[in-house]
Amino acid sequence: MSQIKSAPTLKRALTLPLLTLYGLGVTIGAGIYVLVGATAARAGLYAPVSFLLAAGAVAFTAFSYSELATRHPVSAGEAAYVRVGLNSKTLSLIVGLLVALSGIVSSAAISIGAAAYLQHFIDLPAGFLTAVLILLLGVTAAWGIVESILIAGVMTLIEIGGLGLVIYQGVTAHPDIVAELHTLLPPLETEVWAGVFSAVLLAFFAFVGFEDMANVAEEVKSPSKTLPRAIILTLAIATLLYVAVVSVAVLTIPAAELSTSAAPLALLFDTESGATSTIFITIAVIATTNGVLVQMIMSSRVLYGLGVQESLPALFARISPVTRTPVTATALVVGLIMVLALFFPIAGLAEMTSRIVLAVFVIVNLALWRLKRVGGPPKPGVFVVASWVPIVGALACLLLLMSSIIA
Repeated sequence: MSQIKSAPTLKRALTLPLLTLYGLGVTIGAGIYVLVGATAARAGLYAPVSFLLAAGAVAFTAFSYSELATRHPVSAGEAAYVRVGLNSKTLSLIVGLLVALSGIVSSAAISIGAAAYLQHFIDLPAGFLTAVLILLLGVTAAWGIVESILIAGVMTLIEIGGLGLVIYQGVTAHPDIVAELHTLLPPLETEVWAGVFSAVLLAFFAFVGFEDMANVAEEVKSPSKTLPRAIILTLAIATLLYVAVVSVAVLTIPAAELSTSAAPLALLFDTESGATSTIFITIAVIATTNGVLVQMIMSSRVLYGLGVQESLPALFARISPVTRTPVTATALVVGLIMVLALFFPIAGLAEMTSRIVLAVFVIVNLALWRLKRVGGPPKPGVFVVASWVPIVGALACLLLLMSSIIA
C-alpha cells in the first residue's frame, strides 16, 4: 500500500489562461495554417460558410463535453464518459483508443504542414525535416506538463498574432475587401452547396482540439469551473479567427492557387508583396509545430488514462518520477506519428482524423444523454446542459459523418 501512495501522480497546474491557450494551440495550429487550401478547393469562394457550418456542428458537442468533463475530470475522459454513461468497458476502450488515434493522425497531418513551412528556411527534404521535428517535439512533450504547456502557450500567442497579420495584410492590400464580403454567401444552387458541404469535413478538422482539454483534466486547477469556460472560449475565439482569415484568403488568392499549396497562407504574402514574408513564415512554423506538440500531449494522456483504468497494460500508466509525465505512452505516440507522417498524404490524414473524431463525438453525446436519464442528478458545481443538447450534438455529428462516407 505504501508503494501505491508514494507513486508519482500528474501535477495540477493548469489555470484558465493556460488551458485556453492549450486548446487554441491545438485547434488553430491544426486547421487554419494547413488546410485552408484544401477547403477552398472544394468550396471555392464559399469556404468561410463551410467553417461556420462546421462550428455549428461542433458547438453542441462542446457543451456536452463541458458537462462531462466536470462530472468526470480524468485523463482519457471520453473512455470514462462512455464507461459510466453506456456501461460498456469494451466500448469505453474502443473510444479511448480512437481518441488517442485521432491525436496521433492529426499530429502526423500537421507535422507535414510544419515541414512545408520550414522548407522556406531550410533546404532539406520534407521527410527529413518532418522526422526531426517530431523527435524534438516528442522530447518536449516528455519534459513536463507545465513546461510543455508554457511553451505551447507562448507559441499560441504568436500564431494568433500571425493570423492577425494575415487579416491586416489582406485588408490593407485590398481596402475594398469589406464591400466584397457579400460575395461569400452561396447562391441557392445544388452544385454550389454540394461543394460547401463537401468542404465541411475538412473544415471540421480545424476545430479538432477543444475536446483535448478534457484529457488533461487531472492536471487542471478547479476543473469544474475551468474546463467548461476554457472549452467554450476556445471554440468561440477559433471560429471568429477562422472566418476572418478564410474570408481574406479566398477573396485575395484564387482557389486554384490555394488548393495546390501545403503552406497556403504564405501565398497571401507572395501575392501581395512579391516576396514571402519571413516573419509570417516563422509564425506559421511555430503555429504548426505547436499543433503537433499539444496533440502529442493529449494522446499520451489518453493512453495513460486507459492504463490507469486498467483497460491497457499497466506500463502505459507509469509516470516518470523526474518529469511527472507518462514517458512510455509518449514514446509510443511519437513513433506512430512518425510512421503516419512519412507515409501518408496530409489531406487523407485530415479526413481520417475528422471521421474518427466525429464517431467519438456521436458516442460521447449518447453517453451524456443516457447518463442524464439514468445517472441521477449531478453533484453541485457541475456544468449542466439541457437534455436535448447531446441529442442534437449526436445527430449533427452523425449526419456529417454519414455524408462524408457517402461522398
